[in-house]
Amino acid sequence: MQHIFIKGTDDSKPTLLLLHGTGGNEHDLISLAKEIDPTASLLGVRGNVVENGMPRFFRRLAEGVFDMADLEVRTKELAEFIDEAAERYSFNRENVVAIGYSNGANIAGNLLFRNGPVVKGAILHHPMVPRRDIEVPVLTQLPVWIGAGKNDYMCPPQESKDLEGLLTAAGAKVEVYWSDYGHQLTHDELKAAKAWYATHF
Repeated sequence: MQHIFIKGTDDSKPTLLLLHGTGGNEHDLISLAKEIDPTASLLGVRGNVVENGMPRFFRRLAEGVFDMADLEVRTKELAEFIDEAAERYSFNRENVVAIGYSNGANIAGNLLFRNGPVVKGAILHHPMVPRRDIEVPVLTQLPVWIGAGKNDYMCPPQESKDLEGLLTAAGAKVEVYWSDYGHQLTHDELKAAKAWYATHF
């Protein structure tokens, strides 16, 4: 997968796995991640699917309607890529925190739904429930932060509430930050994610 790796200054910190939204690329969340933890290593990944010229991590049939078969393939692809990158760049595979926005948050969520605690924690900006047809694996005390907008037309508030419920039922320790805005990332949301990260990592 096309990507960028930036070595951090503190090997004890997690490697931050950065997963962009539709139309983004491997560089999109670099500045956000540096704000959250300026000492961590960063692994920015570009999705392998292109929709109308815009990179994504998996196909969709319509807005908000995921191509489930492709989601399965791409989630497996991403999980294998993390393993390969850990070996290539010599970072601790057991100390990876995912940071995803929109489409990137959705595939990060599906990593947890399909692979269990494959990351040490996750920051999910405006995610949807990736799928509702499986039982989520045990995620005992896995820290997950969800950024949600009360007026998000692309990711209705109920999606965030449902995702919180499913992850919590699987044992994850979930915190949801609500803004009055829509699907965009705001400075206040970033500040909240940074504060949450500081208490957990």
